[in-house]
Amino acid sequence: MTTTLVLGGARSGKSGYAERLAIASAKDVVYIATAHAGDDEMARRIAHHRTSRPAEWLTVEEPLLLGDAIARHAAPGTFIVVDCLTLWLTNLLFSKDPGDGEIVLPAQFHEQRARLLDVLLSAAGDVALVSNEVGMGIIPMGAASRCFVDEAGRLNQAVAAVCERAVFVAAGLPLVLKC
Repeated sequence: MTTTLVLGGARSGKSGYAERLAIASAKDVVYIATAHAGDDEMARRIAHHRTSRPAEWLTVEEPLLLGDAIARHAAPGTFIVVDCLTLWLTNLLFSKDPGDGEIVLPAQFHEQRARLLDVLLSAAGDVALVSNEVGMGIIPMGAASRCFVDEAGRLNQAVAAVCERAVFVAAGLPLVLKC
């Protein structure tokens, strides 16, 4: 079993890199998509992604219970692509309107984050997790945006700590951070 965290900015090529890892593995591929269509534009993005994946790949759409989905599908002959952790994080953090006050992280966030990290330590197959590196820009305005950036950074650090490999992708080019 190999777990790989694939980090990068928006449109950096990180998903394509993870998909190439899956193809090169010659294993059965399970693609766990974490997005959900909150508006028409996102629905079009999701539809485009669905049609661009190989037909033989099993697609599982799971916006919240990611650890359970990985545990259910992980097997020695399987390669799982999770796309992406930051959408999953958004789903967990902002399932309820944060309003203008102090951000209180939902209990489900803590539970699901812990479950994901536990599953990654024992998954039976290969797993590549795609995530956005959002901490390289300016500090955003607004409590909700700052909370998201903080938690994305903490999540990426925690996942990188339990993964055997970490790769940063920029302009479609991979830079191995951990192997």
